[in-house]
Amino acid sequence: SLKNHELTRFTGKALHVKEPLIAPFSKRKCVFYVMKIEQKKSNGKNNHWRTIVKEEKIQEFFLEKNSDFAIVRPNQNPKNYISHLVIDKKQNSGSFNDPTPEFKALLEQYNINSEGFLGFNKSLRYSEGIIEIGEQITVAGIAKWKTLKEPIEGYSYSKIAELESTDKQKLIITDLPNIKSKKRF
Repeated sequence: SLKNHELTRFTGKALHVKEPLIAPFSKRKCVFYVMKIEQKKSNGKNNHWRTIVKEEKIQEFFLEKNSDFAIVRPNQNPKNYISHLVIDKKQNSGSFNDPTPEFKALLEQYNINSEGFLGFNKSLRYSEGIIEIGEQITVAGIAKWKTLKEPIEGYSYSKIAELESTDKQKLIITDLPNIKSKKRF
């Protein structure tokens, strides 16, 4: 029921097209993750969080609802999407709060020392939002019907809808649970 060349919202399960990504901290298989490591900085009376590492990885994926499929091909360079993800995992460490072994291993992976020069723990925090394989998500984009060059396993049709971006309309990708599914905006 998706109309060609119209802005459409599609809610369904995210399924991988190729080998799924692995989220850095939770180690879950996904098609998209956003992670951030921040360090608390103080200058007299004021405290603020400075981002040390911010990483975003996404790959093309299928959306499936009631055996209907759409394909989404987000690009990071140039970025053709906007995302709003629920933060799935959080971790932190501080003066009297040692990092967990998993958090310490993640910090080492990004060459971040969890201790300052006097041996005290640095105030660090980590957040991770992912779109896990099989997770219910919503994507908005311009629907275009494409003819398949190669068959997709378990899919008996010769055409598939692709949600695309344009110069004026980026893809919108979210796993926020309160988005109501409608065919159009």
